[in-house]
Amino acid sequence: MFGPDKQSGQPKLDCGGRFGNMASVGEFNSFSASIPATKVELSVSCRNLLDRDTFSKSDPICVLYTQGIGSKEWREFGRTEVIDNTLNPDFVRKFIMDYFFEERENLRFDLYDVDSKSPNLSKHDFLGQVFCTLGEIVGSQGSRLEKAIAGIPGKKCGTIILTAEELNCCRDSVLMQFCANKLDKKDFFGKSDPFLVFHRSNEDGSFTICHKTEVVKNTLNPVWQAFKISVRALCNGDYDRTIKIEVYDWDRDGSHDFIGEFTTSYRELSRGQSQFNVYEVINPKKKGKKKKYINSGTVTLLSFLIETEVSFLDYIKGGTQINFTVAIDFTASNGNPAQPTSLHYMNPYQLNAYGMALKANGNPQNPYCNGIDGVMEAYYRSLKSVQLYGPTNFAPVINHVARYASSVKDGSQYFVLLIITDGVISDMAQTKESIVNASKLPMSIIIVGVGPAEFDEQNPDPRSPDRYRKP
Repeated sequence: MFGPDKQSGQPKLDCGGRFGNMASVGEFNSFSASIPATKVELSVSCRNLLDRDTFSKSDPICVLYTQGIGSKEWREFGRTEVIDNTLNPDFVRKFIMDYFFEERENLRFDLYDVDSKSPNLSKHDFLGQVFCTLGEIVGSQGSRLEKAIAGIPGKKCGTIILTAEELNCCRDSVLMQFCANKLDKKDFFGKSDPFLVFHRSNEDGSFTICHKTEVVKNTLNPVWQAFKISVRALCNGDYDRTIKIEVYDWDRDGSHDFIGEFTTSYRELSRGQSQFNVYEVINPKKKGKKKKYINSGTVTLLSFLIETEVSFLDYIKGGTQINFTVAIDFTASNGNPAQPTSLHYMNPYQLNAYGMALKANGNPQNPYCNGIDGVMEAYYRSLKSVQLYGPTNFAPVINHVARYASSVKDGSQYFVLLIITDGVISDMAQTKESIVNASKLPMSIIIVGVGPAEFDEQNPDPRSPDRYRKP
């Protein structure tokens, strides 16, 4: 009645050249890569709505509005269908939204009793509204939020029930490895240089390339490297969808010679290494011409390992606790806190450099702070009791947090360490070793520099061999 929902659709995929490297088809999105997000589906139900009709019950519709970050203007996002004659609607039409877990996404749900076919909401009776955030819905028990409907003074407008469910986009990936035996010889002066090309079938019977292996030179019995591909790219989540695998002999000029092909499915491949996953490579032209033709070799699945991509929302729903630790540089290089030139100077009119960078570190007996105000209070309290000294050693505080992180191995907790400093790390070798040792732990380290000092060593060139990495 009111036109299509203003919902985001799926992007179309451009598969590029015929033999391009397609291992990551459909997996990269420049927007989502820069801003972590997950898609959620919102379902809306209401109970005990106001009855605005004289001879029947209300015909409700729900309209969702989102608020712009800059202008704070409310913009219509979409509408449910109209359900006739009910005060307890369960709307079928859903709202599909991107959940940015680091942002506050304000939502408004307006309810109307529809009295005509007009899309103009002012032509219909207002039944009330509800304000909330997307985070409130997602973070509620079972991702189900129930709130009273308001907006009409002196009236009980009923309740709204909002449920969020993360859309399952086939987040599984598979790690597979193949080998071949006795492939046809295509090169005049040597053996073939074989590679595999994977295609997933489409509803119209066509095929879309989704992966290409590397070329193994001069062999009729190649063993290709294991590769990882998302289930969405391989079969779009349909375990029985046909997957066609072609075998080619690589030629330098790009005119690769076709050796043969075979078909399978995700369900067949998931059986792993077995007699079911040894495939005859068939060249249809050769089979049609030669009566004694058997095959052009065989391809065997060596391994098949399923890996589930866990989203941030999975951790939130699973009850993961995030621990945040702040370390502040109280070394003498910061200057005397009593002097205005010090980075720790307590100016009564504005925050000092450390206060602006964050706010933290408490007393040894009770190092826990309540919110950012508690962190600031602990920082100012510490300034009155510490004596600025040197050197600037990072390794001890990294190791301190790492000890806590290493004691939790079930995914229930994650640790973030923020270090605020004014200059060069004194124990660089030990710090690198500490970071490498902590790299396998549920832990992140953030270093923020304040003041005019050089911080080149804290932010090395990623091409340099002196990066923070395992040897």
